[in-house]
Amino acid sequence: MSQQEIVLKIFQFVILVFALSLHEAAHAWMASRLGDQTARMLGRVTLNPTKHIDPVGTILIPLAMLFLPGSRGFLIGWARPTPVNTRNFKRIVRDDILTTLAGPASNLVAAVASLLALVIVAKVTPVGAVAIKELAVMGGIDPQLMAASPIVSPMIILFYMGIWLNLLLAAFNLIPLPPLDGSHIIRHMLPYKALRVYDSLGMISLILILFFGGPVISLMVSPAWAVFNHVLLAL
Repeated sequence: MSQQEIVLKIFQFVILVFALSLHEAAHAWMASRLGDQTARMLGRVTLNPTKHIDPVGTILIPLAMLFLPGSRGFLIGWARPTPVNTRNFKRIVRDDILTTLAGPASNLVAAVASLLALVIVAKVTPVGAVAIKELAVMGGIDPQLMAASPIVSPMIILFYMGIWLNLLLAAFNLIPLPPLDGSHIIRHMLPYKALRVYDSLGMISLILILFFGGPVISLMVSPAWAVFNHVLLAL
């Protein structure tokens, strides 16, 4: 593994940790706005990663996916769940759904913000547009162009990865299997007997996500990714 590949993997890990922290902070912020101060009192309305890190989901699994031999570059992870006490909500179903959607929504906002940052870079710097189009088409930036723009090129790569990883995280969490965010929405639509079965899926959910999560997430992300890439290629 080359030094450049190691640096790129570190970039991905840093972006993922930020995206996970943003996701959980958004849950906490929305819950607080809707009347439940549980997460706020625990200091979870913050982008500080130390408040959200799960040793396995935030560190061990992502690093293994990045650096173990045979990894395919697919990167996902999770942080410590944000504690929510629905009894503090005025309208439990509506407020719980809004709190749940705040996480994936924050990642979509971060993806759009990364796209806007790339648009600004393309308009402000002479090599920005060229480097961005190379990255969008080829999946990388020419080494000579990298050498000519040692500050701009890493910024472009960071923002480009920010788009992809935030879209990935939003889609991953919207899969309607426990304990992902999508399951919190689905469970409000199920009758009591079905809900008991749904909540007990446990290991079955993990197996389904492990074997079928990748294709499902790719299918969910592809339309949005195509739109973002179209914008970048039009710069």
